[in-house]
Amino acid sequence: MLKAVFFDLDGTLLPMDQDRFVKSYMGRMAKKMAPHGYDPDKLIKAVWTGTAAMVKNDGTRTNEEVFWCFFREPFGQNVRKDEPLFEDFYRSEFQQVRRDCGFDPRAAATVRAIRDMGLRVVLATNPLFPPIATQSRVRWAGLEPNDFEFITTYDNSSFCKPNPEYYREILGKLDLKPEQCLMVGNDVTEDMVAGTLGMQVFLLTDCLINKQNVDISVYPHGSFPGLLNYVRSL
Repeated sequence: MLKAVFFDLDGTLLPMDQDRFVKSYMGRMAKKMAPHGYDPDKLIKAVWTGTAAMVKNDGTRTNEEVFWCFFREPFGQNVRKDEPLFEDFYRSEFQQVRRDCGFDPRAAATVRAIRDMGLRVVLATNPLFPPIATQSRVRWAGLEPNDFEFITTYDNSSFCKPNPEYYREILGKLDLKPEQCLMVGNDVTEDMVAGTLGMQVFLLTDCLINKQNVDISVYPHGSFPGLLNYVRSL
């Protein structure tokens, strides 16, 4: 019996062009931090290095610990003293990145309809961001953080997509079995991998990412109305 629905965020509940989003996000962060001694090119490179390290995390540390370990290498051991500056960035300049994302009212309506069915709802977004950044993007999608039972962020996760262990970690935290859950996402590689654990999957095709040109007919797929019909059928 289906008990929980896991949702991806970027490109699923929040429509976006990934490249446009990243360019706007990185550019605004570099501009914010430049007056504080952070060379823009060096900063962006360090963020990408830390992100790559999180993606490869083996579960021995949180993604947050991994990120700062790698991010501080070019800037020195005391770089975390500037963490309040980064948090201020997410509260202020980062909010302007919303202009580079789309909006689909069906996303929030679908999440709430599924909650009204009595199902548990989880935000299974790749945990590469601090909570303040993820919570902001949730709101950009027309939702509130408390619409979800659990949200993965870099401080509460020790794996990343597409590692199946990312999903296994959530299942363990929430005392759920794979077969009791449905993963909804737009990225064939990162989201549909949940099926290897025995989770059910649904590929949302509005902002489809299919880098390996997989035949998507092997997955239940479609837009939000199709998702709701699929959930009702389970």
